[in-house]
Amino acid sequence: MRVERFSPHPPARLRRALTGPELPAPWQTPGSRDFRPEVGHRCRTTSVPRPDTGFSGVVVVSVLALEAERMPRVRWADADPAHPADRTIAWTLEQEGRGTRLFLVHEGFDPDDPAQSMAWKIMDGGWRSHVMRSLGQTQERFS
Repeated sequence: MRVERFSPHPPARLRRALTGPELPAPWQTPGSRDFRPEVGHRCRTTSVPRPDTGFSGVVVVSVLALEAERMPRVRWADADPAHPADRTIAWTLEQEGRGTRLFLVHEGFDPDDPAQSMAWKIMDGGWRSHVMRSLGQTQERFS
């Protein structure tokens, strides 16, 4: 899935909103308060289990990369080996005028699996509404 948004803020402000230590990043679940933007860092997050999508409610997050313009890139895998969810999430920030074009790519869904297809629909809606709105609110705190 791909989500794109424009922010009137510079890339540094978005990087801070996505990875800064002051506040939990808006894309994290409530159970992921120990996330650290360090390559190799792993943490567990908890959320509401969704049996209809094959989601146990516990995810292992691994930071894969923290490049200057791609921050962060993480692996998001269901902690329960019985669930096949193993995905990557990558944010790309591109300067555009005085603002930033923000791109999100969330990969690893099997379109032929009905449960993963449903998970894609749910997450796509969440990224486009809740997470992007929360990111905008978080940026405003870093004036």
